[in-house]
Amino acid sequence: MARADKQAAVAEITATFSDSAGAVLTDYRGLTVKELQELRRSLGANASYAVVKNTLAKIAAREAGIDGFDDLLTGPTAIAFITGDVVEAAKGLRDFAKANPALIIKGGVLDGDILDPAEIAKLADLESREVLMGKLAGAMLASLSQAVYLLNAPLSQAARLAGALEAKAQEDPSILAGGAGAPAAAEETPAAEEAAAEEPAEAPEAAADEAAESTDA
Repeated sequence: MARADKQAAVAEITATFSDSAGAVLTDYRGLTVKELQELRRSLGANASYAVVKNTLAKIAAREAGIDGFDDLLTGPTAIAFITGDVVEAAKGLRDFAKANPALIIKGGVLDGDILDPAEIAKLADLESREVLMGKLAGAMLASLSQAVYLLNAPLSQAARLAGALEAKAQEDPSILAGGAGAPAAAEETPAAEEAAAEEPAEAPEAAADEAAESTDA
């Protein structure tokens, strides 16, 4: 490949890294052209899947500010650049790998964090972000600041936190139901407050007449 072509290829891969929410590196040895086409279709709008040269991908990753890919970029490599729902893309890769063992997930990057294959598998096991964060928040209601932090946590951290939640749930299943201690005592309902406000107060003139009658007596 000519030098100009290499520079253009590196620039393209770098831009794809920068424009993606995350990326998953795979070894595709043993997959047929037809199976690779099926994999691309299974990812749909969530990711693009491209075969890359390791030397060019290493340079592109560094230029995109990603460290830790050098050890993963060995052997035949294809990268799933995730542009849509990260969890759905991870599920698509996991399900395809189960049906086609020749596809090997080597690792990836998400929110700037390097993920190993186990963490990507955990990411694929996540429920929707809303459901997961609701459970995590329920487990952390004792500390509002931690609950707010978890609700805004990147998915890469959610993948790790899911394992901790699973272990804690085995000890206390009520966590998955949102249990976090006894509920606070109910306060006076707005309806009761409105009723009290609507009850007419005794007019000052009537109160004065009653006092005068009491004095005369």
